[in-house]
Amino acid sequence: MGVRKLKPVTNGTRHAVLYDFAEITKSEPEKSLLEPLKKHAGRNNQGRITVRHRGGGHKRRY
Repeated sequence: MGVRKLKPVTNGTRHAVLYDFAEITKSEPEKSLLEPLKKHAGRNNQGRITVRHRGGGHKRRY
């Protein structure tokens, strides 16, 4: 497994070293196992907005 060094942007990341999981993970998930995630956008069962500033965003899958 490879090692990934972070850029020293903050004091915490100055000496940080992480694992690189490129060898054990595929870039794309298996398509037959994916299902769409329905967006709620802060709405309840009546369709009214109950949480503000939600919505939009990239399409997500489960």
